[in-house]
Amino acid sequence: MRAAVLYSPGDIRLEDRPKPTPAAGEVLLRVAAVGVCGSDLPRMLIKGAHRMPIICGHEFSGRIEELGAGVSGFALGDLVTVPPMLPCGVCDQCSTGNFSRCRNYDYFGSRRDGAYAEWVCAPVENLLKAPEGCDPRAAAMVDPASIALHAIWKAGGVRMGDRGAVIGCGPIGLFAIQWMLLMGAREVVAVDVSEEKLELARQAGATHAFLSGAELPKGLLADVIVEAAGHPSSVNTAVRLAAPGGHVVFIGIPVGDVPLTNAAFQHFLRQEVSLHGSWNSFGAPYPGPQWTVTLDKLASGALKWEFMITHELDLEELPAMFETLKTDRGLFFSKIMFRP
Repeated sequence: MRAAVLYSPGDIRLEDRPKPTPAAGEVLLRVAAVGVCGSDLPRMLIKGAHRMPIICGHEFSGRIEELGAGVSGFALGDLVTVPPMLPCGVCDQCSTGNFSRCRNYDYFGSRRDGAYAEWVCAPVENLLKAPEGCDPRAAAMVDPASIALHAIWKAGGVRMGDRGAVIGCGPIGLFAIQWMLLMGAREVVAVDVSEEKLELARQAGATHAFLSGAELPKGLLADVIVEAAGHPSSVNTAVRLAAPGGHVVFIGIPVGDVPLTNAAFQHFLRQEVSLHGSWNSFGAPYPGPQWTVTLDKLASGALKWEFMITHELDLEELPAMFETLKTDRGLFFSKIMFRP
């Protein structure tokens, strides 16, 4: 089968690999669609993966082509989405349903081979059947949409009439805007370094949009803020945008140190702002309502997703696309989707 294999940061090779065979309790999936996650950029180009060589890609959907021994409840041809974490199930975090904090997990695309390939095997426990008529691309976007939902729930959720804010309007941020509105936010403030991404934020439903660095009106302090960029400036902006007693949740993954300015520190201290960390998207029973609710909302159209896709490419084009991402700093993209 064709597969894009990461040997070291920046060294991505399209190769012919043996087609995998499902073990007992697994299925063989023909990959239908796989998205590029923001975490794939440093993984593929800067930091590398947990082990290499490896086939990356963890935001994916597929159709079942073969059932391993003992598999029931699924049929050939079923379209499924695949939560990428394989929790150990026995550590203290798993035993309390906090699978995102599993102490000994496996993970598609960073610790085991993922979906930048034509086929991949997955345990039956990691399969969610998509509703009839669901677009395979929508099913592949459950991961970023569920990450946004998980983060908002970590912050205590949005109450009817709250004002929300999102810093960083990539796909996770765009889904966060929509979740806030679905939960009853009266308006959502969006902040990003890119005017193109702010236009996508408006399409997602943002009522106010500001370029990063702009002076934000004091009257737009928000009750719940999602920080989805991971840059020191966006972290400080998120903290200072919180209303008294507000909640800030951090999803963005920084590369370097993140200093908090004295002004930001004084703000969260004096205004009794709560700061939250959010990691992955999983709950109990695994993979949790984060995934089941998200899949239903994507399939029904309640969550818009197609407007985010800026590139749809064949797997053959993956190495060249990542080379372009490394060298062309001016390239605008939101969600890149591959179809093997």
